[in-house]
Amino acid sequence: MRKIMLIGIVSLLFLPKTALAEAVYSPERMEMDLKAIQDQYKLDVQIIGQTEKGKNIKAVKLGNGKKSILLVGSHHGREWLSSKILIAMLENYAAAYRAGKPIEGYPSELLNQVSIWFIPMLNPDGVSIQQGDLSSLNVLEKISVWKMNRYSTNWSRWKANAKGVDLNRQYPAGWNEVISHETKPAYQFFKGEQPLQAAEVKALVKFTEEMDPLISVSYHTSGREIFWHYHNKRENMARDYGIAKKTAELTGYELSFPEKEAVGSGFTDWFITKFNRPGMTIELSYLVEETNPPVTVFPEEWERNRSIGIMLVKEASQLHNN
Repeated sequence: MRKIMLIGIVSLLFLPKTALAEAVYSPERMEMDLKAIQDQYKLDVQIIGQTEKGKNIKAVKLGNGKKSILLVGSHHGREWLSSKILIAMLENYAAAYRAGKPIEGYPSELLNQVSIWFIPMLNPDGVSIQQGDLSSLNVLEKISVWKMNRYSTNWSRWKANAKGVDLNRQYPAGWNEVISHETKPAYQFFKGEQPLQAAEVKALVKFTEEMDPLISVSYHTSGREIFWHYHNKRENMARDYGIAKKTAELTGYELSFPEKEAVGSGFTDWFITKFNRPGMTIELSYLVEETNPPVTVFPEEWERNRSIGIMLVKEASQLHNN
């Protein structure tokens, strides 16, 4: 009887959300936008893996260059603004590229040398949970994520994937050194039982190794800050700092400087140490606490970031030619 009552209570707690469409950028909206862009511009869209709940993780290529850069959004559920930024960048760049027009003042022909791979939303499971949409979860899974969320239905703070693993604490670089008070699956900060445990992270690592990008960027929120350093080799410091500085100048974001005791386990940390190439974590939006930035901040963040992708293509082409 108790179990039946609990299931009934949980069912009431997780009624479908119907008023969120204009307030958030959902995985479903992202899929619609991506499909429309793919159809209009005949782009190469690949499924690079599945999430823990079986949703497809998609990567889309823009350009004909054999070399590439990689831009990743929504490692964290509450950071879906990054997906909206990347989809806007993809659409604007694709239109200019097909028309042979400059992209934010840069020659679109640069994409014939270096392509851009976009992964707009790495963690659609977490984004759905953060937006209060638990429709893909069965009753027991709903109870489980409710427990991970400290028995709160305030889903707006959710960062993790559907299994309560923080994806940006899952990479091998520095994983052992990361200390967290979260030792079990939770809405944020649980690094997992071992690195590369989460399906989403395994998919991204495999894809990155296959694509071998010259530069990688992981978009996050919030704080308008750029992180670019994690055990960079001394001979690469000037190069990597120079690219990060240009990014800071274009966005107006603060450029973070290396900490002596910096801990890793993030995607950018892994990329820098694995490939010895420039990698950046770009934090969008003014600082918000345990929630998503409002969608109303999008126009300003788009203006700050609209030229970043093509600028990095130019930087990557120079790296490749040197």
